Amino acid sequence: MNKSPINTKTNLKSMQASLPKWMPRMAFAPDGVAPRGDVLICIFQRGGMDGLNALVPLGDSDYFRARPTLGIQPPKTGDATTAIALDNFFGLHPALAALKPIWDAKQLAPIHACGSPDPTHSHFDAMDYMERGTPGAKTLGTGWLGRHLVTLNTGNASPLRAVGMGNMLQQSLRGPVSATALQSIANFHLRGQQQNIAQIQQALAQLYAIPQSNADPLLASSAEAIDSIFGLLGSINPDTYIPANGAQYPQTDFGQGLKQIAQIIKAEVGLEVACVDIGGWDTHAEQADELTQLLAEFGNGLAALWADLRDKLKSVVIVTMSEFGRRLAENGSGGTDHGQGNAMFVVGGSANGGKVHGRWPGLASDKLVGPGDLAMTTDYRTILSEILLARLGNKNLAEVFPGFNAPGGLGVVQSNLALLNLSPRAFLPMLSK
Repeated sequence: MNKSPINTKTNLKSMQASLPKWMPRMAFAPDGVAPRGDVLICIFQRGGMDGLNALVPLGDSDYFRARPTLGIQPPKTGDATTAIALDNFFGLHPALAALKPIWDAKQLAPIHACGSPDPTHSHFDAMDYMERGTPGAKTLGTGWLGRHLVTLNTGNASPLRAVGMGNMLQQSLRGPVSATALQSIANFHLRGQQQNIAQIQQALAQLYAIPQSNADPLLASSAEAIDSIFGLLGSINPDTYIPANGAQYPQTDFGQGLKQIAQIIKAEVGLEVACVDIGGWDTHAEQADELTQLLAEFGNGLAALWADLRDKLKSVVIVTMSEFGRRLAENGSGGTDHGQGNAMFVVGGSANGGKVHGRWPGLASDKLVGPGDLAMTTDYRTILSEILLARLGNKNLAEVFPGFNAPGGLGVVQSNLALLNLSPRAFLPMLSK
Protein backbone atom coordinates (compact mmCIF):
# COMPACT_ATOMS: atom_id res chain seq x y z
CA MET A 1 0.00 0.00 0.00
CA ASN A 2 1.33 3.45 -0.90
CA LYS A 3 1.88 5.84 1.96
CA SER A 4 2.13 9.61 1.87
CA PRO A 5 5.58 11.08 2.41
CA ILE A 6 6.36 11.86 6.04
CA ASN A 7 7.67 15.28 6.99
CA THR A 8 9.85 14.12 9.89
CA LYS A 9 10.78 17.59 11.04
CA THR A 10 7.19 18.84 11.13
CA ASN A 11 5.88 15.68 12.84
CA LEU A 12 8.58 15.73 15.52
CA LYS A 13 7.89 19.38 16.25
CA SER A 14 4.19 18.63 16.52
CA MET A 15 4.85 15.69 18.82
CA GLN A 16 7.12 17.75 21.05
CA ALA A 17 4.46 20.44 21.41
CA SER A 18 2.29 17.91 23.26
CA LEU A 19 5.04 16.85 25.69
CA PRO A 20 5.23 18.15 29.27
CA LYS A 21 7.19 21.39 29.54
CA TRP A 22 9.83 19.83 31.78
CA MET A 23 10.90 17.30 29.13
CA PRO A 24 14.02 18.16 27.04
CA ARG A 25 13.34 19.35 23.50
CA MET A 26 15.31 18.69 20.35
CA ALA A 27 16.60 21.78 18.58
CA PHE A 28 15.91 22.14 14.87
CA ALA A 29 17.56 24.39 12.33
CA PRO A 30 14.98 26.84 10.98
CA ASP A 31 13.83 26.69 7.40
CA GLY A 32 15.65 29.00 5.01
CA VAL A 33 19.10 30.53 5.30
CA ALA A 34 19.81 33.42 7.68
CA PRO A 35 22.44 36.10 6.96
CA ARG A 36 25.76 35.81 8.75
CA GLY A 37 26.26 38.03 11.78
CA ASP A 38 29.37 38.75 13.85
CA VAL A 39 32.04 36.27 14.81
CA LEU A 40 31.53 35.53 18.52
CA ILE A 41 34.58 34.83 20.71
CA CYS A 42 33.81 33.45 24.19
CA ILE A 43 36.48 33.52 26.88
CA PHE A 44 35.87 31.39 29.98
CA GLN A 45 37.86 32.28 33.11
CA ARG A 46 37.81 28.94 34.91
CA GLY A 47 38.12 28.86 38.68
CA GLY A 48 35.99 31.83 39.72
CA MET A 49 37.55 35.23 38.93
CA ASP A 50 37.54 37.83 41.69
CA GLY A 51 35.40 40.39 39.90
CA LEU A 52 35.51 42.71 42.90
CA ASN A 53 39.25 43.22 42.44
CA ALA A 54 39.15 43.13 38.64
CA LEU A 55 36.41 45.76 38.30
CA VAL A 56 36.81 47.62 41.58
CA PRO A 57 33.78 49.36 43.19
CA LEU A 58 35.81 52.34 44.39
CA GLY A 59 32.69 54.25 45.34
CA ASP A 60 31.49 51.59 47.82
CA SER A 61 33.12 52.09 51.23
CA ASP A 62 32.09 48.60 52.37
CA TYR A 63 34.54 47.17 49.83
CA PHE A 64 37.52 48.68 51.66
CA ARG A 65 36.21 47.70 55.11
CA ALA A 66 35.93 44.04 54.05
CA ARG A 67 39.31 43.97 52.30
CA PRO A 68 41.84 45.85 54.43
CA THR A 69 44.74 43.95 52.85
CA LEU A 70 43.53 42.82 49.42
CA GLY A 71 41.49 45.88 48.49
CA ILE A 72 42.72 47.80 45.44
CA GLN A 73 43.22 51.39 46.49
CA PRO A 74 41.78 54.44 44.67
CA PRO A 75 43.86 55.96 41.87
CA LYS A 76 46.94 57.87 42.94
CA THR A 77 49.14 59.69 40.46
CA GLY A 78 52.48 57.95 40.04
CA ASP A 79 51.41 54.84 41.96
CA ALA A 80 51.08 51.86 39.59
CA THR A 81 49.60 49.67 42.33
CA THR A 82 46.36 51.68 42.58
CA ALA A 83 43.20 51.36 40.54
CA ILE A 84 42.72 52.81 37.06
CA ALA A 85 39.68 55.08 37.17
CA LEU A 86 36.88 54.37 34.70
CA ASP A 87 34.14 56.64 36.04
CA ASN A 88 33.23 58.17 39.38
CA PHE A 89 32.48 54.77 40.92
CA PHE A 90 34.41 51.93 39.22
CA GLY A 91 38.05 51.33 38.39
CA LEU A 92 40.18 48.60 36.87
CA HIS A 93 42.78 46.54 38.69
CA PRO A 94 46.19 48.03 37.77
CA ALA A 95 47.14 44.75 36.05
CA LEU A 96 44.35 45.45 33.53
CA ALA A 97 45.97 48.66 32.32
CA ALA A 98 46.03 47.26 28.77
CA LEU A 99 42.23 47.48 28.70
CA LYS A 100 42.10 51.23 29.37
CA PRO A 101 42.67 52.21 25.69
CA ILE A 102 39.77 49.93 24.74
CA TRP A 103 37.59 51.68 27.32
CA ASP A 104 38.71 55.08 26.00
CA ALA A 105 37.76 53.94 22.47
CA LYS A 106 34.31 53.03 23.87
CA GLN A 107 34.73 49.43 22.76
CA LEU A 108 34.95 47.90 26.25
CA ALA A 109 31.63 47.35 28.03
CA PRO A 110 32.04 45.85 31.53
CA ILE A 111 29.01 44.46 33.36
CA HIS A 112 29.10 44.09 37.15
CA ALA A 113 27.05 42.04 39.61
CA CYS A 114 26.22 39.48 36.96
CA GLY A 115 26.45 35.70 36.72
CA SER A 116 24.38 32.59 37.26
CA PRO A 117 21.27 32.59 39.45
CA ASP A 118 22.17 29.13 40.74
CA PRO A 119 23.78 29.56 44.19
CA THR A 120 26.17 26.59 44.01
CA HIS A 121 29.77 27.17 45.09
CA SER A 122 30.95 24.00 43.35
CA HIS A 123 33.32 24.72 40.46
CA PHE A 124 32.23 21.62 38.56
CA ASP A 125 28.49 22.27 38.86
CA ALA A 126 28.73 26.03 38.29
CA MET A 127 30.81 25.65 35.12
CA ASP A 128 28.59 22.84 33.86
CA TYR A 129 25.38 24.81 34.42
CA MET A 130 26.80 27.95 32.82
CA GLU A 131 28.05 26.16 29.72
CA ARG A 132 24.80 24.24 29.29
CA GLY A 133 22.92 27.52 29.69
CA THR A 134 20.53 25.88 32.15
CA PRO A 135 21.46 26.95 35.71
CA GLY A 136 20.55 24.26 38.24
CA ALA A 137 19.61 21.67 35.60
CA LYS A 138 21.50 19.04 33.63
CA THR A 139 18.59 17.64 31.64
CA LEU A 140 20.03 18.85 28.33
CA GLY A 141 23.27 17.32 27.05
CA THR A 142 23.92 20.20 24.69
CA GLY A 143 25.59 23.53 25.38
CA TRP A 144 24.12 26.98 24.76
CA LEU A 145 26.44 27.62 21.82
CA GLY A 146 25.67 24.21 20.38
CA ARG A 147 21.97 25.09 20.44
CA HIS A 148 22.68 28.49 18.94
CA LEU A 149 24.47 26.88 16.01
CA VAL A 150 21.68 24.42 15.29
CA THR A 151 18.88 26.99 15.57
CA LEU A 152 20.52 29.51 13.23
CA ASN A 153 20.88 28.17 9.72
CA THR A 154 23.45 30.42 8.03
CA GLY A 155 24.04 27.95 5.22
CA ASN A 156 27.64 27.65 6.42
CA ALA A 157 29.00 24.13 5.91
CA SER A 158 32.57 24.96 6.93
CA PRO A 159 34.14 22.43 9.35
CA LEU A 160 35.56 25.48 11.10
CA ARG A 161 32.18 27.11 11.72
CA ALA A 162 32.77 26.56 15.46
CA VAL A 163 36.18 26.10 17.09
CA GLY A 164 37.15 25.39 20.68
CA MET A 165 40.80 26.07 21.48
CA GLY A 166 42.30 23.40 23.72
CA ASN A 167 42.61 19.64 24.18
CA MET A 168 38.90 19.09 24.74
CA LEU A 169 35.81 20.70 23.26
CA GLN A 170 34.08 23.07 25.66
CA GLN A 171 30.70 21.88 26.95
CA SER A 172 29.08 25.07 25.63
CA LEU A 173 29.86 24.00 22.03
CA ARG A 174 28.44 20.49 22.30
CA GLY A 175 25.43 19.80 20.13
CA PRO A 176 24.23 18.43 16.78
CA VAL A 177 26.45 20.81 14.78
CA SER A 178 30.03 19.55 14.80
CA ALA A 179 32.59 21.84 16.39
CA THR A 180 36.36 21.44 16.11
CA ALA A 181 38.63 21.17 19.14
CA LEU A 182 41.88 22.75 18.04
CA GLN A 183 44.93 22.74 20.27
CA SER A 184 47.23 24.26 17.68
CA ILE A 185 47.14 25.14 14.00
CA ALA A 186 50.75 23.94 13.88
CA ASN A 187 49.56 20.45 14.82
CA PHE A 188 47.56 20.31 11.59
CA HIS A 189 50.71 21.27 9.71
CA LEU A 190 52.49 18.40 11.52
CA ARG A 191 55.35 20.86 11.99
CA GLY A 192 56.14 20.90 8.30
CA GLN A 193 56.44 17.14 7.83
CA GLN A 194 54.93 17.13 4.35
CA GLN A 195 55.38 13.38 3.88
CA ASN A 196 53.28 12.64 6.97
CA ILE A 197 50.62 15.14 5.87
CA ALA A 198 50.34 13.47 2.48
CA GLN A 199 50.05 10.03 4.08
CA ILE A 200 47.30 11.16 6.47
CA GLN A 201 45.34 12.90 3.73
CA GLN A 202 45.61 9.81 1.52
CA ALA A 203 44.31 7.61 4.35
CA LEU A 204 41.41 9.99 5.01
CA ALA A 205 40.55 10.08 1.32
CA GLN A 206 40.43 6.29 1.26
CA LEU A 207 38.11 6.24 4.27
CA TYR A 208 35.41 8.41 2.75
CA ALA A 209 35.88 6.92 -0.74
CA ILE A 210 34.77 3.45 0.43
CA PRO A 211 31.76 2.21 -1.60
CA GLN A 212 28.48 3.31 -0.01
CA SER A 213 27.36 -0.26 0.74
CA ASN A 214 30.45 -0.94 2.89
CA ALA A 215 31.04 2.45 4.47
CA ASP A 216 30.32 3.46 8.02
CA PRO A 217 28.50 6.78 7.37
CA LEU A 218 29.72 8.36 10.62
CA LEU A 219 33.33 7.34 10.01
CA ALA A 220 33.21 8.49 6.39
CA SER A 221 31.67 11.82 7.38
CA SER A 222 34.28 12.36 10.10
CA ALA A 223 37.10 11.51 7.72
CA GLU A 224 35.80 13.97 5.16
CA ALA A 225 35.48 16.70 7.80
CA ILE A 226 39.03 16.12 9.05
CA ASP A 227 40.36 16.22 5.51
CA SER A 228 38.49 19.50 4.95
CA ILE A 229 40.05 20.94 8.11
CA PHE A 230 43.50 19.92 6.85
CA GLY A 231 42.78 21.75 3.62
CA LEU A 232 41.50 24.92 5.30
CA LEU A 233 44.22 25.14 7.94
CA GLY A 234 46.87 24.31 5.37
CA SER A 235 46.54 27.84 4.06
CA ILE A 236 47.20 29.34 7.50
CA ASN A 237 50.88 29.38 8.44
CA PRO A 238 51.32 30.14 12.15
CA ASP A 239 55.11 30.42 11.77
CA THR A 240 54.95 33.39 9.41
CA TYR A 241 51.96 35.19 10.93
CA ILE A 242 52.65 38.77 12.03
CA PRO A 243 49.85 40.29 14.16
CA ALA A 244 48.61 43.67 12.97
CA ASN A 245 49.10 47.02 14.71
CA GLY A 246 52.03 45.79 16.79
CA ALA A 247 49.84 43.41 18.82
CA GLN A 248 51.85 41.23 21.19
CA TYR A 249 50.08 38.16 22.52
CA PRO A 250 51.17 36.57 25.81
CA GLN A 251 53.40 33.53 25.32
CA THR A 252 50.89 31.31 27.11
CA ASP A 253 48.26 28.82 26.00
CA PHE A 254 45.63 31.54 26.41
CA GLY A 255 47.56 34.16 24.47
CA GLN A 256 48.47 31.79 21.66
CA GLY A 257 44.88 30.54 21.52
CA LEU A 258 43.67 34.10 20.94
CA LYS A 259 46.36 34.62 18.32
CA GLN A 260 45.23 31.55 16.40
CA ILE A 261 41.59 32.63 16.57
CA ALA A 262 42.64 35.93 15.00
CA GLN A 263 44.45 34.05 12.23
CA ILE A 264 41.39 31.92 11.51
CA ILE A 265 39.13 34.98 11.40
CA LYS A 266 41.45 36.74 8.95
CA ALA A 267 41.68 33.62 6.77
CA GLU A 268 37.89 33.84 6.22
CA VAL A 269 37.31 30.10 6.37
CA GLY A 270 33.77 30.30 7.79
CA LEU A 271 34.38 30.79 11.52
CA GLU A 272 31.26 31.92 13.41
CA VAL A 273 31.99 30.95 17.03
CA ALA A 274 35.24 30.38 18.93
CA CYS A 275 35.92 29.49 22.56
CA VAL A 276 39.11 29.77 24.57
CA ASP A 277 39.78 29.21 28.27
CA ILE A 278 42.09 30.74 30.85
CA GLY A 279 42.30 28.89 34.16
CA GLY A 280 43.78 29.37 37.61
CA TRP A 281 41.30 31.85 39.12
CA ASP A 282 40.61 29.89 42.33
CA THR A 283 42.55 32.28 44.58
CA HIS A 284 41.87 30.97 48.09
CA ALA A 285 45.34 31.89 49.37
CA GLU A 286 48.00 34.52 48.64
CA GLN A 287 45.72 36.08 46.07
CA ALA A 288 47.49 39.40 45.54
CA ASP A 289 50.41 38.22 43.40
CA GLU A 290 48.56 35.36 41.73
CA LEU A 291 45.58 37.51 40.68
CA THR A 292 47.88 40.25 39.42
CA GLN A 293 49.64 37.77 37.11
CA LEU A 294 46.38 36.28 35.87
CA LEU A 295 44.76 39.64 35.20
CA ALA A 296 47.86 40.82 33.35
CA GLU A 297 47.75 37.74 31.10
CA PHE A 298 44.01 38.15 30.58
CA GLY A 299 44.15 41.90 29.91
CA ASN A 300 47.21 41.77 27.68
CA GLY A 301 45.66 38.93 25.66
CA LEU A 302 42.39 40.83 25.16
CA ALA A 303 44.27 44.01 24.23
CA ALA A 304 46.41 42.12 21.69
CA LEU A 305 43.32 40.54 20.11
CA TRP A 306 41.62 43.95 19.97
CA ALA A 307 44.62 45.53 18.26
CA ASP A 308 45.19 42.62 15.88
CA LEU A 309 41.55 42.57 14.73
CA ARG A 310 41.09 46.34 14.63
CA ASP A 311 40.10 46.32 10.95
CA LYS A 312 37.49 43.61 11.57
CA LEU A 313 36.07 44.73 14.92
CA LYS A 314 32.80 45.87 13.39
CA SER A 315 31.96 42.20 12.84
CA VAL A 316 33.59 40.63 15.91
CA VAL A 317 32.20 40.53 19.46
CA ILE A 318 34.11 39.15 22.45
CA VAL A 319 32.48 38.17 25.74
CA THR A 320 34.15 36.94 28.93
CA MET A 321 32.65 35.00 31.83
CA SER A 322 33.54 32.98 34.91
CA GLU A 323 31.46 30.42 36.80
CA PHE A 324 31.09 32.62 39.91
CA GLY A 325 32.80 35.46 41.72
CA ARG A 326 34.58 35.59 45.08
CA ARG A 327 33.27 36.37 48.55
CA LEU A 328 33.50 39.99 49.62
CA ALA A 329 35.56 39.51 52.79
CA GLU A 330 39.17 38.40 52.47
CA ASN A 331 40.04 35.23 54.39
CA GLY A 332 42.84 34.43 56.82
CA SER A 333 45.05 32.98 54.09
CA GLY A 334 45.30 36.19 52.12
CA GLY A 335 42.74 35.07 49.58
CA THR A 336 39.01 35.01 48.91
CA ASP A 337 36.52 32.16 48.94
CA HIS A 338 33.82 31.19 46.44
CA GLY A 339 31.14 33.82 45.93
CA GLN A 340 28.36 34.57 43.46
CA GLY A 341 28.04 37.92 41.63
CA ASN A 342 30.90 38.72 39.27
CA ALA A 343 32.08 40.90 36.39
CA MET A 344 31.87 40.18 32.66
CA PHE A 345 33.45 42.11 29.80
CA VAL A 346 32.19 42.67 26.25
CA VAL A 347 34.67 43.94 23.65
CA GLY A 348 34.17 44.85 20.01
CA GLY A 349 33.27 47.48 17.49
CA SER A 350 29.60 47.09 18.38
CA ALA A 351 30.10 47.32 22.16
CA ASN A 352 28.39 50.22 23.89
CA GLY A 353 31.57 50.89 25.82
CA GLY A 354 32.79 53.69 28.00
CA LYS A 355 30.27 52.84 30.72
CA VAL A 356 29.81 50.06 33.27
CA HIS A 357 26.53 48.26 32.74
CA GLY A 358 24.27 46.50 35.23
CA ARG A 359 22.69 47.45 38.55
CA TRP A 360 25.08 47.70 41.48
CA PRO A 361 23.44 46.09 44.56
CA GLY A 362 25.83 47.44 47.18
CA LEU A 363 28.16 45.65 49.60
CA ALA A 364 26.54 46.50 52.95
CA SER A 365 25.93 43.39 55.05
CA ASP A 366 22.18 43.46 54.40
CA LYS A 367 22.80 43.57 50.64
CA LEU A 368 25.00 40.49 50.47
CA VAL A 369 23.70 37.00 49.73
CA GLY A 370 24.67 33.54 50.96
CA PRO A 371 27.73 33.50 53.24
CA GLY A 372 28.71 37.04 52.25
CA ASP A 373 28.62 37.23 48.45
CA LEU A 374 28.01 40.05 46.00
CA ALA A 375 24.39 39.71 44.88
CA MET A 376 23.74 38.81 41.25
CA THR A 377 21.50 41.45 39.64
CA THR A 378 22.00 40.50 35.96
CA ASP A 379 21.65 36.93 34.75
CA TYR A 380 24.54 36.13 32.40
CA ARG A 381 21.99 34.74 29.92
CA THR A 382 20.54 38.24 29.56
CA ILE A 383 23.88 39.45 28.19
CA LEU A 384 24.40 36.42 25.97
CA SER A 385 20.83 36.63 24.66
CA GLU A 386 21.34 40.26 23.69
CA ILE A 387 24.55 39.40 21.83
CA LEU A 388 23.00 36.42 20.03
CA LEU A 389 20.00 38.44 18.91
CA ALA A 390 21.55 41.85 18.26
CA ARG A 391 24.85 40.79 16.67
CA LEU A 392 24.44 37.20 15.44
CA GLY A 393 20.84 37.44 14.32
CA ASN A 394 19.48 34.46 16.27
CA LYS A 395 15.84 35.06 17.16
CA ASN A 396 15.39 31.56 18.63
CA LEU A 397 16.42 32.51 22.15
CA ALA A 398 13.83 30.26 23.80
CA GLU A 399 15.56 27.25 22.24
CA VAL A 400 19.05 28.45 23.07
CA PHE A 401 18.15 29.17 26.72
CA PRO A 402 15.08 27.02 27.44
CA GLY A 403 12.95 28.19 30.34
CA PHE A 404 14.64 31.59 30.53
CA ASN A 405 12.70 34.79 30.00
CA ALA A 406 15.14 37.66 29.62
CA PRO A 407 13.88 40.87 31.24
CA GLY A 408 15.06 42.90 28.23
CA GLY A 409 18.53 43.92 27.12
CA LEU A 410 21.03 46.12 28.92
CA GLY A 411 22.16 47.84 25.74
CA VAL A 412 25.60 46.28 26.04
CA VAL A 413 25.93 46.07 22.25
CA GLN A 414 24.52 48.02 19.34
CA SER A 415 21.77 46.27 17.41
CA ASN A 416 22.38 45.21 13.84
CA LEU A 417 18.80 45.87 12.78
CA ALA A 418 19.57 45.28 9.11
CA LEU A 419 20.75 41.75 10.00
CA LEU A 420 17.50 41.11 11.85
CA ASN A 421 15.27 42.95 9.38
CA LEU A 422 13.64 44.67 12.35
CA SER A 423 12.70 48.17 13.33
CA PRO A 424 14.15 49.61 16.57
CA ARG A 425 10.67 49.41 18.13
CA ALA A 426 10.40 45.69 17.35
CA PHE A 427 13.87 44.73 18.62
CA LEU A 428 13.84 45.08 22.41
CA PRO A 429 10.58 43.16 23.03
CA MET A 430 12.18 40.09 21.42
CA LEU A 431 14.66 39.88 24.31
CA SER A 432 11.88 39.32 26.82
CA LYS A 433 10.07 36.56 24.94
